[in-house]
Amino acid sequence: MSNLKIRDVRVITTEPDGIRLVIVKVETNEPELYGVGCATFTQRPTAVVAAVDDYLRPFLIGKDPADIEDVWQSSYVSSYWRNGPVLNNALSGVDQALWDIKGKLANMPVYDLLGGKARDAAAVYVHSSGRDPQEVEDKARAFIEDGHHYIRVQTETPGYATYGTHGAHPDVGLQTGPRVVTDRVEDADPDTLYAHPAGIFEPRPYMKSAVALFDHMRSTIGWDIELLHDVHERIPPIMGVELAKEVEGHRLFFLEDLFAPEDNDYFRIVRQQTSTPLAMGELYNNPHEIVPMIKDRLIDFIRVHISQIGGLTPARKLAALCEAFNVRTAWHGPGDTSPVGHAANLMLDLNCWNFGIQEYAIFGERTKEVFPGCPEVRDGYMWPNGQPGLGIDVDEGLAAKYPFRERAYGGAWGAVRRADGGVVRP
Repeated sequence: MSNLKIRDVRVITTEPDGIRLVIVKVETNEPELYGVGCATFTQRPTAVVAAVDDYLRPFLIGKDPADIEDVWQSSYVSSYWRNGPVLNNALSGVDQALWDIKGKLANMPVYDLLGGKARDAAAVYVHSSGRDPQEVEDKARAFIEDGHHYIRVQTETPGYATYGTHGAHPDVGLQTGPRVVTDRVEDADPDTLYAHPAGIFEPRPYMKSAVALFDHMRSTIGWDIELLHDVHERIPPIMGVELAKEVEGHRLFFLEDLFAPEDNDYFRIVRQQTSTPLAMGELYNNPHEIVPMIKDRLIDFIRVHISQIGGLTPARKLAALCEAFNVRTAWHGPGDTSPVGHAANLMLDLNCWNFGIQEYAIFGERTKEVFPGCPEVRDGYMWPNGQPGLGIDVDEGLAAKYPFRERAYGGAWGAVRRADGGVVRP
């Protein structure tokens, strides 16, 4: 039996660039040996903090940090009623931190513990969003000049709120409120970045604007760049079938979140009618929810948010299942995945043969300072630094300089509504 024990489990909260990040630090009885993990659930971060402090910390102190599988399984069932984003993110913070510790003990990056690298770097996609197709094109060209080959494109629908863009003018519609200013964190106004779009959404105008955007991008940017698009489950399922068929000729790299998890069976209909590649998974909390999607080959890319399902331990198993059915990985990686979470994503990106693409958030300078070792992206690829464990740390002194800011409704997503006042899924 190992003499190494978990001495303490602490939560570090910080908001350097307008997004609330939650990090778990697992300390051991060996001086200076600790690990860090991402537990960020930015819409409900204080609930995750309570789950770690009140329940996981006392449950884990004294356990052997080397026993990652046992820690995960025993922690997972310790609440009896299990699953869900709060408990899973709390568990993820611990799980990623334990992998970080194990890598430091072995003096190896985590990808070496998983079997080594299947590639040298991970291709990433970035976000090009704008008020109109021309603005999207201009931003995309800047990304292309920087060496990016995969670009997610989103445009405003005039007069309506649209996911991934500025949204509707705040004077339009039944509900008003602040808007997202940009997808690039370093360009954002810190007084508005934390808000999500509020306004009116209608599916038909959105579909018309999305198809017009793809027409524009293919006629200007051409066919050598891979384009992606996120529907974000907002349109009625039968209209989703129509959209997937209509965009087949644009040859998207993938169409994301065409349906909500509640409407999984509609993927069977789409598969019968179009070859548009489909990505799905960021709203899943339990890998078992997505097993039918994988085994029946209803999707092409798994978009799971690694901390949402409980960390690296379940994610690596899910990736192996996906490999058996030729489903590629595309782990969720927006700005509310902390740099620690991006480092964890990269470990699997490098190790898994069935890697597809990695979503990438462009972090602000303050975030990079708080998280030394933040994964580097150049020429359209995310590169490992070769350091042991996850290869990243958190500067607690700097992190403390950026405490969580007060938010209306605790920072919940602003409600987007149909013209009749009904709430639209986010």
